[in-house]
Amino acid sequence: MTDSATTQSTTNRSTTPTSSAFTEHIQTGWAERDGSTPPPRAAAAFAAARRARIAALHPGVRLVIPASGLKVRSNDTDYPFRAHPDFTYLTGWGSDAEPDSVLVLEPVAGDEGGAAEHRATLYFRGPAGRGTTEFYANPAIGEFWVGPRPSLAHVAADLGLQVADLAELDAVLAAAGEVLVVAGADPTIEAQLTGANPDGDVLARDLSEQRLVKDAHEVAEIQAAVDATARGFTDVIADLHAATQHERGERVVEGAFHRRARLDGNAVGYDTIAASGHHACYLHWTRNDGRVLDGDVMLLDAGVEVDSLYTADITRTLPISGTFTEVQRRIYEAVLEAADAALAVVRPGIIFKEVHAAAMAVIAHKTAEWGVLPVAAEVSLEPDQQLHRRWMVHGTSHHLGLDVHDCAAARREFYHDGVVREGMVFTIEPGLYFQADDLTVPEEFRGIGIRIEDDILVTADGAVNLSAAIPRTADEVEAWMREVRAG
Repeated sequence: MTDSATTQSTTNRSTTPTSSAFTEHIQTGWAERDGSTPPPRAAAAFAAARRARIAALHPGVRLVIPASGLKVRSNDTDYPFRAHPDFTYLTGWGSDAEPDSVLVLEPVAGDEGGAAEHRATLYFRGPAGRGTTEFYANPAIGEFWVGPRPSLAHVAADLGLQVADLAELDAVLAAAGEVLVVAGADPTIEAQLTGANPDGDVLARDLSEQRLVKDAHEVAEIQAAVDATARGFTDVIADLHAATQHERGERVVEGAFHRRARLDGNAVGYDTIAASGHHACYLHWTRNDGRVLDGDVMLLDAGVEVDSLYTADITRTLPISGTFTEVQRRIYEAVLEAADAALAVVRPGIIFKEVHAAAMAVIAHKTAEWGVLPVAAEVSLEPDQQLHRRWMVHGTSHHLGLDVHDCAAARREFYHDGVVREGMVFTIEPGLYFQADDLTVPEEFRGIGIRIEDDILVTADGAVNLSAAIPRTADEVEAWMREVRAG
C-alpha cells in the first residue's frame, strides 16, 4: 500500500542528524508506555449494529470503507484530518481516528452451515516505536511530531472491533472476490481494487440511505452538538458590541463562535456564516469580512461539530442594536410563520418535500400580501411559476448528522421524494432575502436577509425541535440579547 501520509518532501531542508551516535541516543532512554485498555465507548455497540445492517445487504461481498488520508493544505502542512463519515458511522471512531485507516467487512461462512456473514477488521497504523526512524524523522506521521498513536489493543477494546496493523491490508485488498468500496474516500485504496464497484458507488448509496434514520446514540450526539451551538450563539451576543468596533466585525462574530466550537467540540461543522447587513442576503456568505453596524441584522448560520463528528446546523437572525426595526420584525415574523408551518406538518408517513411546500405556501402568501409578488400567491405556487422563490431560492430542509448535508448519496426516491420516518433528523430553515439592488421590492426591504433554522427529530407521532431552547420569536430574541448584555 502506498503510504499517502509520507509523501511530504522535506529532504531538501532537513536538519535531522543521521549519525549513528544520534540515532542510538534518540532511540533509547524512554519510559514504558501505559498498556492499559479502556472499556468500549458508547458508540461501539451502535456501530456494530450498523455494520450488521449494511453487511446483510451485500452477502458474499467484501466491503471496504476507508477513513481517508491526510490532504495537503500548503507544501508540507495538512488540513486537519477528518475521517470519512461512512467510516465513522461504521466504527464509532470520531475526532481521534487515525488517517489512512480502513474498515473491511470480509464475507465468511456461517458457523455449522449457518447463513454467511461478515467479519469486521479495522486496519490502522499502530505505534512505530521509539526504535524506528519514523518516530523522530517523519514529520507527517512521526510521533515526535504529531503525538502518539494508540496501540492495536487499545483500539480493539475502545471500539469493540477486531484490529490489525495497516501493513497487513495489501494482502486483503489483493484477494479474489467481489468487492465494493466507498468511492472518493481514498483514491489510493480504490486504485488497488481493480474491478470494484461494477454497478457504481452502491456502497456509499446504501450507507446514505441507512443513515437517513438515526439511532439513539446519533440523536444524543446531535443534541449535544445543538446544545454546544446554543452556547456559541450566546457567546456571539456577548461579543456583539466588540464586533461593532472592528472594521471586520463579522470575523469577531466568527471567532467567538469558533472558540466555543473548539472548547465544547471538535470544530465547527461547516464554515460559519456571519452575515451582517446586506451580506445576510447572500446565502453562503463565509468571507465574513464586513462591518457589524447598529440598525442592521446579523444572520448567524453556525454549528458545533462534537468529537463524535456529529454536527448541529442552526441559524438565528439577530438585531445588532438589540431591537428589530418595524420592517425587520415584519419580515422576521413572516419567516417564523413559514418555519412553524413546516414544522406543523412533520410526522411519519408524509413525503419529505411536503415540508418545503408548507413553508413555501407562507412565503408566497406573505410576499403577495406585501405587494411585491407580481401574481396571486396561488398562481405563484404553481410548478411552472414559483415567482416567490426569487426571495428564497434554497430548499427548506436537508438531512443532518455526520455531515451538515447528510446522506447526500441517497437516491431521490429515498430523500426528496422519500417517506418521512421516525428517527430522521433534518433542518427546517426558511428565509427571505431582499438584496440591496433588488428594484422589485420597496426600498425599506432592500438589504434585509432573514433566516430561522432549527434541527428537527421525527418522533412516532410528530416531531421535536432539538433547538427549541434557542430563542426563536422576535420577542424572545430581543429578551435573550438584553439578558446576555446585562449579564
